[in-house]
Amino acid sequence: MTAKSAVAAVGQHWPRVAITLLPVLLALIHATGVYKFSFVERLDLSIYDVRLRATLPRTLDPRVVIVDIDDPSLQAYGQWPWSRDKLAALTTELIDRQQASVLGFDVMFAEPDGSSGLAALRQIAAGPLRDVAGLKEQVDQLAPELDHDAIFANVLKGRPVALGYYFTQTTQPRGMGWLPSPVFALDAFPPGAQRATSWNGFGGSIALLADATAHAGFLNVLIETDADGIVRAAPVLAQYQGTAAKAGYYESLGLAVYRRANGMPALLVKDGALVLANGSKGPIGKSFLRLPVDARGSLQVPYRGPGGAHGGSFKYVPAADVLSGKLATGELKGKIVLIGATAPGLQDLRSTPVGAAFPGVEVHANIISGLLDRRLPEKPDYAAGYDVLLIAITGLILALGLSIVSAARAVFIAAATVAVVVGLNTWLYVDAGLVLPLAATLVMCAVAFVLNLSWGYFVEARERRNLAQLFGTYVPPQLVQEMLASPGSYSMRAVSKELTVLFCDMRGFTEMSERMAPTELQQFLNGVFSRLTEIISAHRGTVDKYMGDCVMAFWGAPVDTPDHADLAVAAALEMAAAVHAINDAHRATGQPAISVGIGINTGVMSVGDMGSAVRRSYTVVGDAVNLASRLESQSGIYGAEVVVSDATRHAAPAYVWQELDRVRVKGKAQSVTIFAPLGRATAAAKTSRAGLDVWQQVLTAYRAQDWAGGRSLLTPLLAPGVKKVLYQLYAERLASMALRPKDPDWDGATRFESK
Repeated sequence: MTAKSAVAAVGQHWPRVAITLLPVLLALIHATGVYKFSFVERLDLSIYDVRLRATLPRTLDPRVVIVDIDDPSLQAYGQWPWSRDKLAALTTELIDRQQASVLGFDVMFAEPDGSSGLAALRQIAAGPLRDVAGLKEQVDQLAPELDHDAIFANVLKGRPVALGYYFTQTTQPRGMGWLPSPVFALDAFPPGAQRATSWNGFGGSIALLADATAHAGFLNVLIETDADGIVRAAPVLAQYQGTAAKAGYYESLGLAVYRRANGMPALLVKDGALVLANGSKGPIGKSFLRLPVDARGSLQVPYRGPGGAHGGSFKYVPAADVLSGKLATGELKGKIVLIGATAPGLQDLRSTPVGAAFPGVEVHANIISGLLDRRLPEKPDYAAGYDVLLIAITGLILALGLSIVSAARAVFIAAATVAVVVGLNTWLYVDAGLVLPLAATLVMCAVAFVLNLSWGYFVEARERRNLAQLFGTYVPPQLVQEMLASPGSYSMRAVSKELTVLFCDMRGFTEMSERMAPTELQQFLNGVFSRLTEIISAHRGTVDKYMGDCVMAFWGAPVDTPDHADLAVAAALEMAAAVHAINDAHRATGQPAISVGIGINTGVMSVGDMGSAVRRSYTVVGDAVNLASRLESQSGIYGAEVVVSDATRHAAPAYVWQELDRVRVKGKAQSVTIFAPLGRATAAAKTSRAGLDVWQQVLTAYRAQDWAGGRSLLTPLLAPGVKKVLYQLYAERLASMALRPKDPDWDGATRFESK
């Protein structure tokens, strides 16, 4: 189609173009944020989840280990919270004996440990029993053993440990426990480029423990979760403004643990971006890791796979096994260890795209793993612009393309457009880690396609459907549907083309008609013809006409069918099998059996609407048609239900063929080699192939007038139990010709003067 004709076609179909642009406009309204359609947002989230699950590494990260406070650990060491002396023992085991590189606590220590009763003893010693001599001194002597907080704090000092705290947002700023110093000040980001959610309250560990550790990170996993409550992103940066002395930006536990495990790279704001760097000089590049946080300070969680002890992403070690010393010395050497809880009663489970009950501690583990691998999906700031541009380009392609082409091409254009859009989006996600919107474009494509084709079908296609309905009286329904896709390509005008034509005649019909009442005969014929017609239609054939007890059909028109010969042979074999099934049913009711003779030929013939002014039909005529009729009449002579010409055999190479004869039929001076199909080549038995080789030698001897040799070769084929019609025919020929002298002009062809 030239540019000029394309412009003319667009002008002719401008209503279709206009109606196709309507969903484009609605999609742009969504993409620009003028009005957000909630179902499109939900679809985008679902697409993200599907894409995430499809690209999960699903491999174990051996660098990160989770020490799990699970149900068996609680049963072994009591309900949570455990006394701090147990936690001190746990820390000592992990850092000293197991040699973990860093330890992160995904648990809170907001209140002093009173499990030892030390506070109660001191109260008693200072109260009712203060006059008891030596009591206060004995309590003071026991204090180092009973002050579990002090024991835990002493263990934490100097060790690579990061504690957790959390932020809150309340009406009145409120802090509980101790908050570490911020990683950088409130003015670190340029104006208007804030990359964190603001909080005014916090809950931290008690001062004794907080002072003992140099590192800490907030535990918040949920910050304005998606509408469905699923955790797809987790914050790594938060802004605190509650207390002037502590105001600033804070890092998450996962980020704090990562930095501690990697030599404490500096956390900086560079060119408006949040980066990790070993130094503060130089452009963002190899020496810097940019953290692609969104406006809420969150990273898309780079999940590795399903969560939990059996998820396969991280090694889970029950806390009870650590405390009981079941681990070999140094088994966790160099590992990053996170201590968290999966016991359902501790309520640290999250709903994520990879699991409905995902351990919160494993969210931090995935963040650490993603930082180590630099595998950090990003929702870029230009995502909305990308969405607008993609919708505009895709919408114009569909509006113009769908309106000026046929339905089949319109389907191709729509499918190709969607495939390119999805492919581009997937490639950008897999190769560059970019999380870009897709739902608005897909919805727009679907609605535009439906509106465009509906308009074309109900408004523009009446005349073309009339043409297809006319052909519907001749061709199978499935071919009519193909014609509807491009009705302008078909007409009733006669043309010459290579087709395959089939004649099927019922034998034994005369005897049956004499024994059956007219209504019974009618019912029988209708049943047989209906079954044969079903088979022809199923193989994309066109029924030409019914002539008494004969059916005529052809393949390759009006819809071009390159494998028309193959389909005709397949239909013929199935028709013969169907007649056998009908005979089985007749024998059960005492009715006579029938047989069929089928002739098939492939060749050039005329096809079109032919007849008189009174009666016309879509049919085929020509010498190739006549030959098929002649072959059908000869089928009974050779004991074959299906007889085809050499042209059909060449056009259908997927079958095993048995050559029957070389014949010269009435009305043709040229001899024709005829064959019978034995079935698909893949299904043919080796024994039948061996028999065909012998049979071909018989034919060679016969045409060479080697009568004695032919009879010798034919004898094994006449063994008892073998179908003998064809072989007996040649045995009689060989016997009768043995008395004749050789004819130098004989070409081995059999002449038939009757039809």
